[in-house]
Parts: sequence; C-alpha cells; structure tokens
Amino acid sequence: MSGTTALLPFRPMEMSPAQLAAVSYLARYSGHTHRLYAFQLRRWFNWCENNGLDPLQEIQRAHIELYIRHLGNSGLMDSSVVTMMHAVRGFFRFAHIDGLIASDPAVYARLPKVHRDESRTQGLDRLELIRFLQVAQTLTVHHGALAYLLGINALRASEAAAVRIEDYAETLRGHRVLHLVGKGNKPATMPITVPVLRVLEACRGQRTAGPLILRPVSGNPIDRRDAYRMVTRIAKVADVPRHISPHSLRHAAITNALDAGVPLRDAQILARHADPRTTEHYDRARGNLDRHAVHFLTAYVAGV
Repeated sequence: MSGTTALLPFRPMEMSPAQLAAVSYLARYSGHTHRLYAFQLRRWFNWCENNGLDPLQEIQRAHIELYIRHLGNSGLMDSSVVTMMHAVRGFFRFAHIDGLIASDPAVYARLPKVHRDESRTQGLDRLELIRFLQVAQTLTVHHGALAYLLGINALRASEAAAVRIEDYAETLRGHRVLHLVGKGNKPATMPITVPVLRVLEACRGQRTAGPLILRPVSGNPIDRRDAYRMVTRIAKVADVPRHISPHSLRHAAITNALDAGVPLRDAQILARHADPRTTEHYDRARGNLDRHAVHFLTAYVAGV
C-alpha cells in the first residue's frame, strides 16, 4: 500500500505496523488538528516510500534529519519545517511508548532554530479594535456576535463558530459564563461581560437553543470558513488597511489585554495557552525600558 493511501480507510487486518501506528496516533485528535497531522504524516510516509524506507521500523535519527533537510530544501521556512515535524515527532514518541519501536529516533533530531520575539500576526490596536467592533454591529447581529467573541473573549474561529445558545445560559458565582471546548478538546469556562452578553442576546433573538451565529442569508450555522469571510467583510467596511483574519481578532484581544496592564498569567488564562512563553509573544511592550523591573526593585530596595 502506497504512502498516499496509508492513512485512509480503517482496515486493521490490511495495515502495516506503520500504518496502524499512524491511525492510532491520529485517533487522539479531531477536526483541524487531525487533518493537519494526517497531512504531515502522509508527507513523511511518501518521503519514506520514495527512499525505500519503512516509515516506522529501523528508522534512525539520521533519516529524520535527512527528512528535515528535505523539508527545508523544498522551500519551507524554518518555522514551517518545525510545524511540519509536529506529527512526525508525535508519531514516533507514541510508537515508542506503545512498544512498537525500541527507541524514539526523532527525540534528538535537530530542528531549525526559530527565534520569535513577538507574534507575526497582524492584529489591531485599541482604536482599530473599537472601530472593528462598532462596524461589525452595523452589518448584522451575527457579524457583531462573531466580532465580540473573537475580539473580546479571544476565541478561535472554530470555537466561535461552535458556540450554542445553551453554552452561555449558566450563571456561575455571579457571572454569566460561556462553556466551550477549545483546542485539544480542552473544556474552558469564561465570563461573559455585559457588552458581550448584549451583543450575543441580540444575535440570539427569540431562539432558545441551537447554534448562536448563523449565516446572515441562509440562516444555517457558520463554520470556520464563514467566520473568515465575515471577518474579512467587517475589516473591509471598517477600512482596516491590511489583511485581517479571525486570528487577528484573537491576537488583538490578547495584545490589548496586555497593553491594558493585565498580568501575564491572567492574559494566559484568557488566551488559554498551555505555556506562558506563547503569551509573551503577544506582549508588544515587554521591551519598554520604562516598565523594566529594575526601576521597581531600585525603588523598593534603595528607596530611589
């Protein structure tokens, strides 16, 4: 069976150990992550097939590093090479855990060094975000709800598209809250502030259940692609002079929270980042010498 079909229909008796290990690994994921990792593993399987290698058995670190070099020579940026290796490294890690291979050949493979002082996403500053939210509400109530969920609650496009009316019906410790399932199937609960609730209720109308944000024309639930198109339309009407995506709104929520003085730990909770270093990439002012901790320490210790 060729690499291009290695991850297709689940027929265990017809699968090689490598194919079965790949299917087992991909079963941990769903949605966009599943599709992305399946694509990455297909590319690895194809490269192995072209070079006469089994994708799992007898793979050595040298093979992994040759594949990494191949990805770089194919024109991918260093950051894209690192991303393309996510599924390959996970595939070998779990194959080792499951006892399918004696050791993990990818664990010490050298990846390109990627230095990111800040997120490359083009976000919105405070005034641009305010205008974006205002314009969104003038289009339709659905555009308004989407903009507030992305730009205030920092939801991802797929998360905002999946919000149901029942998901924000509960009040917890005096706060109206939104329950959602985020990246990696991690559940999260976050408060809904009054301005956001007002927009969500306008979008809900007289409905009591079902998907919250609908396509303005057909009335069908939106998906990630619809969210992208809706954000693009809002940005055009708002005269934002650059490309804006749903992630730009999530980026704006996090960066503006940090600009407003929200502590890094609280901004991490808003973003639902597992690693605080990811949130740090959004801090536009961390290089500001006026905010350097040495000033506060000097005043505290030396009284100057």
